[in-house]
Amino acid sequence: MKPHRMRMAHNLVLNYGLYKKMEIFRPHLLSEEAMTMFHADDYIHFLSNVTLDNQHEYQREINRFNIDVDCPIFDGLFKFCQMSAGGSVGGAYKLNRGTADICINWSGGLHHAKKAEASGFCYVNDIVLGILELLKYHQRVLYIDIDIHHGDGVEEAFYTTDRVMTVSFHKFGEYFPGTGNVTDTGYGKGKNYALNFPLLDGIDDASFESIFRSVISKVMESYRPEAVVLQCGADSLTGDRLGCFNLTLKGHGSCVEFMRSFNVPLMLVGGGGYTVRNVARCWAYETGLALDCKMPDEVPYNEYYEYYGPDFQLHITPSNMENQNSTKYLEKMRISLFEVLRSLPAAPSVQYSTPIPHDRDIDEPEREMDVRVSHRERDAQIEDEREFYDDDHDQDKTADSVKGAPAGPGFQTLGATMDLTD
Repeated sequence: MKPHRMRMAHNLVLNYGLYKKMEIFRPHLLSEEAMTMFHADDYIHFLSNVTLDNQHEYQREINRFNIDVDCPIFDGLFKFCQMSAGGSVGGAYKLNRGTADICINWSGGLHHAKKAEASGFCYVNDIVLGILELLKYHQRVLYIDIDIHHGDGVEEAFYTTDRVMTVSFHKFGEYFPGTGNVTDTGYGKGKNYALNFPLLDGIDDASFESIFRSVISKVMESYRPEAVVLQCGADSLTGDRLGCFNLTLKGHGSCVEFMRSFNVPLMLVGGGGYTVRNVARCWAYETGLALDCKMPDEVPYNEYYEYYGPDFQLHITPSNMENQNSTKYLEKMRISLFEVLRSLPAAPSVQYSTPIPHDRDIDEPEREMDVRVSHRERDAQIEDEREFYDDDHDQDKTADSVKGAPAGPGFQTLGATMDLTD
């Protein structure tokens, strides 16, 4: 879960030229107060104050909040949480205001974090905070999780409400976090609004694409969400150090492609992934899918070029591992979920009349003309792609350039929140 993965993915996005068709923003550093929209006050206070030097003073809290080998204290912990959560909340903010149709936060997707507990490399649940932001202006939000691990933290947060439906495709059995059985479908008002598709080892592209399309098609028809959050954990790829699935980039990316086809406000977030070269490949490829851009299979020269050897190709080859998910088993799970969806009433609705403000950005003040332009304001200055030449003599075309491009059919712009501080 090291930030190195995001640096590698960002570097591929730059060197494939995808940034030319995007708006790239520095992540908003989310405040402690904003984090407590979901998390417990004392938990966030602990995260904001504990350091490597003073951790011995917080031994009671360390045990209470599950800070252990999987979730250690490290230098810059709280700032990382602020950037990760700020990226997802900021993306939701832009979707709410209609300034983008797709937003990406590859540093997000930390789906295991609980209200007052760290879990599975996750400290602050950026997904829950982003969905809470979306719920301010959308009646129904759909959350989909294709990480190999069950999205337990997000499911738990919305287990008793019908305003958020959670759908998770994951490895089930003796596997972390041990939750996500097909019979776990929500509680109270949220009954039947949590769907789980438990999978066995070795699922391949064809099987995964088949179940994903059929289940999600039915979900979109029955639930009619007004916004979608897709968690794109890359540990479900073949060859992952901690995973046991057999998906290639094409199988994994087919989920992004399919969700894009619905023309519903969409936020893509990262998640797990422990073979870093494949994580970078995956998220760069799925950025291209979100932009509807074809990417050559040959990896362009970049700062981390040697990671992609010996073939230096974008796409990866599946292994020869056995697919233990038989057609009979997958059909049984699919029928179970269809039965749950069949019992749903008409799409739930809520009344609200809060107008969407047309302010420029989160906490962005009016700027005086004689004051130097900030990093955030400079990032938001988007230039038309016709202002750039494509030859090597263009002095303005640098890796730090940020600009917008005409959107594809049915789309406005795609905004990405990435850590640009390095």
